[in-house]
Amino acid sequence: MSDFADRLIAWHAHSGRHDLPWQNTTDPYRIWLSEIMLQQTQVDTVIPYYARFLARCPTLASLADAPADDVMALWAGLGYYARARNLHACAKQVMSEFGGEFPQTPEQIATLPGIGRSTAAAIAAFAFGQRAAILDGNVKRVLCRVFGVEGFPGSVPVERKLWDLAEDLLPKKNIQTYIQAQMDLGATVCVRGTPKCERCPMAEICVAYQTGRTGQLPEARPRKKPPVRSTQMAVVTDGEQVLLVQRPPKGIWGGLLSLPEFESGMAPEDWWQAFAGDVAVTVSALPQLRHTFTHYVLDISPVRFEVGDLGPMESLEAGRVVTFGEAQELGLPKPVSRILGFG
Repeated sequence: MSDFADRLIAWHAHSGRHDLPWQNTTDPYRIWLSEIMLQQTQVDTVIPYYARFLARCPTLASLADAPADDVMALWAGLGYYARARNLHACAKQVMSEFGGEFPQTPEQIATLPGIGRSTAAAIAAFAFGQRAAILDGNVKRVLCRVFGVEGFPGSVPVERKLWDLAEDLLPKKNIQTYIQAQMDLGATVCVRGTPKCERCPMAEICVAYQTGRTGQLPEARPRKKPPVRSTQMAVVTDGEQVLLVQRPPKGIWGGLLSLPEFESGMAPEDWWQAFAGDVAVTVSALPQLRHTFTHYVLDISPVRFEVGDLGPMESLEAGRVVTFGEAQELGLPKPVSRILGFG
């Protein structure tokens, strides 16, 4: 076993995390669910979502049978909604192609929707004891600092180098502890910003610490100014109810109920004429808001369209008329909730 693995496993015994809700189990469903939720999301945020999800879908079979709207509502607020769509699709595929039994090898697991190489390895290690390397963001950061790996870790050549290193460092035993310890060290000690080097078991062998470069490694992505896009959202209401439409399955907020949208340069009255014809309406602008995604910024101009009777609107564009109270309980995109006054 490498000195790196020895130090890591010894450290985890007294300083690692041992009581997270998805630990102390080999149930692949619970492990898989946690790994997907933890992608791009902090542990403290995931814990209540994880509990609610399991209360509604306690087994893989129950998730596969759940309506898509229920799955999306359970996920609302976690962001990166493709994860929820892939989670649902994956459950259905495991039921149909694997007889409800989660595949055990990293290679098989990685063929399922929404599961990449690192996540597949983590599931295989935790659920089935497979000896497989992971390379999530925390592990990349640890390896870059400890071994002085130069370059942006998201670039192809650097990532390839990190995968080779991660494979070489794998111990021959205690694989579950080792994998968890890697995650824990990156999440609690070798953090972004100000790492807690005085508590790190790698301090004596860490290139970044020994050379004073913990702030420079790993190297940041070359910065680009995110593009700004704009749209208008229609709040079609009779004062007590609001019209929602379901978004396409792919793209931002895929599959969620949302407000109707129209082009930013279009006059609201023109949109209404195309949407509802000669139905009488009062049009007024609402405060603008900005929503930031990973790769771009979206400027939203909400417009209120108040009508006397919202009932006939339900047949338009697969619309769904709900009360404002009902809308508050649905899984709506965050900016839509803000527009409707829920947050």
